[in-house]
Amino acid sequence: MKTIEGNMTLTGKEKIAIINGRFNHIITDRLVEGAKDTFIRHGGDEKNLDLVLVPGAFEIPFVLTKLLETNRYDAICCVGAVIRGATPHFDYISAEATKGIATATMRYGKPVSNGVLTTDTIEQAIERAGSKAGNKGAEAMSTIIEMLSLYNKI
Repeated sequence: MKTIEGNMTLTGKEKIAIINGRFNHIITDRLVEGAKDTFIRHGGDEKNLDLVLVPGAFEIPFVLTKLLETNRYDAICCVGAVIRGATPHFDYISAEATKGIATATMRYGKPVSNGVLTTDTIEQAIERAGSKAGNKGAEAMSTIIEMLSLYNKI
């Protein structure tokens, strides 16, 4: 049986964007740091990494679609944080962000990762932005690196 899988090494030529939903920036700034660090540690060239800031998670799919339309990027890493409050707003925003990211990914056929946190509490978000539960921004970039490699092998 032939196995096809990606590896975790960049060539330094890949052009990648990180889209960051700034709302809850205390959390999302750490996610961006994790994504950037992972990109560089795995062979990425910082001059080929762009950071695109949007107001919040809801706006990520719109900008993702626009960036994919330009065909300037080999892959896009999306990060943000939606933290549950006392109203159903959390449910709407997290669902639409997830659906929008998935729709754009399928439409344009390029590697995209969803590193948008959806947590019940600020403490959970902090844990996922670099404390106890690791850094989900770093994980989202790791996904991009592996998927780029796999995409190129397929």
